[in-house]
Amino acid sequence: MTAMHALEIVSVVDEGLGHSSHVVGLGDGTALVIDPARFPTRQSALAIERGWRVAWTADTHSHADYISGSPELAQRGAIFLASAGAALEIAHRPVASGEEVEVADAVVLRAIATPGHTPDHLAYLLVAGDVPVALFSGGSLMVGAVGRTDLLGEERQEELARQLFRALQAEVLTLPDALAVYPTHGAGSFCSAAAGSARTTTIGHERASNPLLALAEDDFVEAALRGLGSYPAYFRELPAINRRGPRVYPSVPKLAAIEPAEARRHLEAGGLLVDARPISSFATAHAEGAISIEHRSVFGSWLGWLVSSDRPVMFMLDDSTDREDLVRQCLTVGHDAILGEVEGGMEAWATAGLPLRSVPLVDATSVSPTLIDVRQAAEWAAGHVPGAVHIELGSLPGSAPPAGPATIMCGHGERAMTGASLLEAAGAHHLSVMVGGPADWQQANGVELQLE
Repeated sequence: MTAMHALEIVSVVDEGLGHSSHVVGLGDGTALVIDPARFPTRQSALAIERGWRVAWTADTHSHADYISGSPELAQRGAIFLASAGAALEIAHRPVASGEEVEVADAVVLRAIATPGHTPDHLAYLLVAGDVPVALFSGGSLMVGAVGRTDLLGEERQEELARQLFRALQAEVLTLPDALAVYPTHGAGSFCSAAAGSARTTTIGHERASNPLLALAEDDFVEAALRGLGSYPAYFRELPAINRRGPRVYPSVPKLAAIEPAEARRHLEAGGLLVDARPISSFATAHAEGAISIEHRSVFGSWLGWLVSSDRPVMFMLDDSTDREDLVRQCLTVGHDAILGEVEGGMEAWATAGLPLRSVPLVDATSVSPTLIDVRQAAEWAAGHVPGAVHIELGSLPGSAPPAGPATIMCGHGERAMTGASLLEAAGAHHLSVMVGGPADWQQANGVELQLE
């Protein structure tokens, strides 16, 4: 059996981050991991199941959407490959454009400079026996999209978009049509604008179907920069943390138990209580000042967006909460300032006589005259309730609370409850949250949505 036929590639997907990491069995009992996020437990378990030793780990670029897991794999013995242009301060093997690293007998990883999403970006071409096997495209070429180029600010976004166009045309689209492409970012990621749910593609499929790749350079730049949505605030912090090297934990830490009275003292000292229970529970009763972020796959993204990474947080949870996943999500987006959880939950809080609040859930026929839609700009443009006020959830902190009664809405209700809790904490009263989204409002009220 040749090395090429012995290769196996398995993807590990984090739906909440829209992130894919890839584990490559190299055919000799070792494995290569591409772009793992913090706590690469699933990658390690997958390798163990197949009898592989993780010998290599590689990052395609300085990640902004998550803390890299490569330093953890390196501590366990893997060789950490990273772009020489990333100027990492932690132990790694720098890789330059065009360099080939032999990762197994007759199997090499060839670095291809693909600046754009970041200036230091590399795509990695896996070659076995001189035959290209797969392209790990990171945040350059994605399924039906390309990486956003505005993460360093508007002043560099056009320059980086032009660099990305030239790299794609000269280095990527010259590869064989049948070559499999494994992006790091995909649907659900704030690093791209992928429209579908597919996580992998081929050069030929993208050449034929990706509208951006058929454009001339100026048109590509205009299209790539048009309509870029907002992105989480923590994106500005994580590249520097990844360059310096994050703290490596031996395992996902457990939450400390905090008595309600102590939690109240933490709040008075500037801490924050995040209520991760279902929004129906928060609606019925919650601690005064608590912020609702229901625990789900996107929990970490919204925590990182709305809460400064140095602000100590506590959690209000119930028996259904997967505490290990919650902590992992926090740490993956760089929020290490975790105090613990309120011991005894809401029952203990109420028993201690501490202040309670409520925000009722309402249906689409019972909304207030002031209706605040907290969805992203692209969602709003695709259809919204006439007369509604649009404020993206990420922009709500610091916004003036409505003067009178208001209903908050999103696409289902989770983001709306987060928005309501932020406004309540800012002093708003008489708030409610609509269950459902614009389509539910349209069906219930018989009025067409407005497009813009």
